[in-house]
Amino acid sequence: MAQRYNQNMDSPAPSVLPIEFIDRLKKLLEPAAFDRVMTAFSSDRPTTFRVNTLKTTAATLRESLNKQGFNIKNVDWYPDAFILENKSLRELTETEAYNAGQLYVQSLSSMLPPLVLNPRPGEKVLDIAAAPGSKTTQIAAMMENKGQITANDASRVRIYRLEANLKLQGATIARITHEDARALWQKSPEYYDRTLVDVPCSMEGRFSVADPKSYQDWSVKKVRELSRLQRWILRSAVSATKPGGTIVYSTCTLSPEENEEIIDWLLKKEKGNVVLETIQTDLLPFDDPILPSWDGKTYDPTLKLTARINPSKLMEGFYIAKLKKVSSTLPKAMRPENAV
Repeated sequence: MAQRYNQNMDSPAPSVLPIEFIDRLKKLLEPAAFDRVMTAFSSDRPTTFRVNTLKTTAATLRESLNKQGFNIKNVDWYPDAFILENKSLRELTETEAYNAGQLYVQSLSSMLPPLVLNPRPGEKVLDIAAAPGSKTTQIAAMMENKGQITANDASRVRIYRLEANLKLQGATIARITHEDARALWQKSPEYYDRTLVDVPCSMEGRFSVADPKSYQDWSVKKVRELSRLQRWILRSAVSATKPGGTIVYSTCTLSPEENEEIIDWLLKKEKGNVVLETIQTDLLPFDDPILPSWDGKTYDPTLKLTARINPSKLMEGFYIAKLKKVSSTLPKAMRPENAV
């Protein structure tokens, strides 16, 4: 059994997180940031949710919930998002609004990648690892159900939940596919205007001391295995996106191998065909530093344009990179100008 780290027993909930993870975290973070993150792992975050604008408005939803005794607070950087200040998640899920698909319970950090992607009505969008559909349904709402979304996932089990969420939220422009994300580009090369790459990850940003299942399978070996998978999913996403298109890469983990290292690898592989873009500052209610290097590797200096969100009492840990595809990355024989 992996060794566990125990915080001071006077803390809200003594941590039993893996010692190897804690040791890595101490290398990642300054002491003050480390203490804040450890506190976050032992804290209960408030329930957060967003309005489904395909079915109602933020003002109407607020009024309805207020009448039922729910106190909700606006999120400064996202007018369609709310923080539940009283009552429980269970009580929220028992409301008519929830059961009618007028709201979607989602962590605030998870809402950021679609906002950074900024899909527009009428576009063709790929969500390459879509289940359970939190971000897919948000994208559909941002697109006003106009255009085309391909919601792909490799897991047959997870697709059932994706399908249910899309139906409840009324995301009628989403088409579900069940493909290996690493090879998906071969069926639709350079077809999409925008692609979201919210990859499977080690989920370190979501660790909770109160939920041993959130960290019990963690290991450095797993981090490295996921890193290899993430590289090829991202490269497939790039190949599925049109020149001039946007790709957003995101994880809910803290490991550099799954974050900065993936983007650094891609930039080297694509050699100028893909570049990083600035994430608009009003979507960054945090200022957590990007790692310039890790484990003897120095990263491309443009990685300063990516965003790292450390876990806090309000936000889950996340990493987000916004990429622009400057020119074709397909083999010459597959490019439109060479098609027979």
